[in-house]
Amino acid sequence: MKNKTKDQSTEEKILVAARKVFTKKGFAATRTRDIAEESGINLALLNYYFKSKELLFEAVMVEKIAMLFGQLMPVLLETDLSFNKKVELVVERYIDMLLENPDLPIFVMSELRNHPDRFLEKMPVDVILRESHFIRQIQEKHPDQNPIHYLMSILGMVIFPFVMKPVFTKIGKTDEKGFKAMMKERKKLIPKWVEAIMEI
Repeated sequence: MKNKTKDQSTEEKILVAARKVFTKKGFAATRTRDIAEESGINLALLNYYFKSKELLFEAVMVEKIAMLFGQLMPVLLETDLSFNKKVELVVERYIDMLLENPDLPIFVMSELRNHPDRFLEKMPVDVILRESHFIRQIQEKHPDQNPIHYLMSILGMVIFPFVMKPVFTKIGKTDEKGFKAMMKERKKLIPKWVEAIMEI
């Protein structure tokens, strides 16, 4: 039991370091030696747990995607909630998650730009489009428009402030606490904006 706990502890230590280094440098610029140094273990031990940089990156990427879509999918697939309630839940959960994981949007954007095929094959985009009750609700309201416009607008309003956080904190003359307060305020504002957009 002790060995198993030690293994989990070492593996988690490696993953914590990998998240940090991959987010900062991206896949191409990261060396396994960088991750070993960040985690405080030797390279041989890192290679024992993860045979290659690719496997380690995939573990981090799958975790990040699960985090991203874990908040979204249950709400979008739910059939008993109104469209407006779904928007409220998506916005609230995403903002809470991004406040806890502010590096997530940059990581996702970086890997989408550099390795779109590898990233997209892990994303359940087809499920969102094919099976989402949320998308059907939009189509019922606006059958003449592509429903993805609305999904992009909602996610853009949530995610973009986190991507541009350094700019917004500077021009808004605010600090970390002030930024978090703004994001919490957006939990109430974004659903109202989306409701107005849907009426256009």
